[in-house]
Amino acid sequence: MSIKVLIVDDSALIREVLARILTRDGDISVVGTATDPIDAREKIKSLNPDVVTLDIEMPNMNGLAFLERLMRLRPTPVVMVSTLTKKGASETLLALELGAVDFVAKPSAEFEGGLDAFGVGLREKIRAAARSDVRARASRVEQPKVPVRSAAAPDGALIAIGASTGGVEAIRTVLTSIPTDCPPIVIAQHMPAGFTGRFAARLDELSAIKVVEAEDRMPLQPGHAYVARGDYHLRVERSSGQLKCRLQQDELTSGHRPSVDVLFESVARTVGPLAVGAILTGMGRDGARGLKLMREAGAHTIGQSQASALVYGMPRVAFEEGAVVEQAAIEQVAARLASALVKLKSAA
Repeated sequence: MSIKVLIVDDSALIREVLARILTRDGDISVVGTATDPIDAREKIKSLNPDVVTLDIEMPNMNGLAFLERLMRLRPTPVVMVSTLTKKGASETLLALELGAVDFVAKPSAEFEGGLDAFGVGLREKIRAAARSDVRARASRVEQPKVPVRSAAAPDGALIAIGASTGGVEAIRTVLTSIPTDCPPIVIAQHMPAGFTGRFAARLDELSAIKVVEAEDRMPLQPGHAYVARGDYHLRVERSSGQLKCRLQQDELTSGHRPSVDVLFESVARTVGPLAVGAILTGMGRDGARGLKLMREAGAHTIGQSQASALVYGMPRVAFEEGAVVEQAAIEQVAARLASALVKLKSAA
């Protein structure tokens, strides 16, 4: 059965381009288009789409205001089509906080050569959105957050986190619970260039720890988190006795750059049993192989539980392949990571 999509955008050109791109593989059908949120509201009622694509800048009602209302009254999987500007990046992150499943950067006039790649990415995100559990998320009773008083660890310890669809909110939940005495944290979240800097800045605003976008050869410091830069792989290496970030644009791995597998494999090799790792919500299998290598190297590994994951793809594959020591609801991941670090500290 094909995935029914409603396109909401005030640009006739964008509506036409998106409709052409989405229907290319035959498993997605565009059941309608809407020029603004007022039009969209009626069409969502009459067409009952599986997924809505939504522009932010629109007449009559801002896309964010519409999204907030939609998630409250009729939770529906939404993929934002965002402009690649600083303002666009901030609004996109707000849309994800309001309940959008994912986003794509709007193709620009000079995007023609990359339209095929844009299409592949958009169709993948629509498929993930169709499989996401938005209605369950809207009605899910959050687990009580376990207060984390300390995440102190021996010198050389490290936390590694990987996520994809739904990861912006999942990572926020983890980082806002981590105390400042934690070891360095490295994060690979599937996100394009232009958005990861704003994502790191938003996490920094909300968390007690310092969160930055990773830079090449940046030393890893306790109480800091480092977000992989969009379109770059992040690896951890040891030089002059110090753990550092390495950023490289080598080939895509598991279909992604940054890839969770690349990060986790480097952590397994460089940090071994002094690492703890978590694989969070996302579609596909990126991270399972790397997390298994971490576990085999002696690291404690955690997978997000099915009930708390927006898309139980990456954590499911990691669990099925034996990469995960324990599963936990997202509200409890920070406490489980801290508990594993405390054990490391007492064993040291």
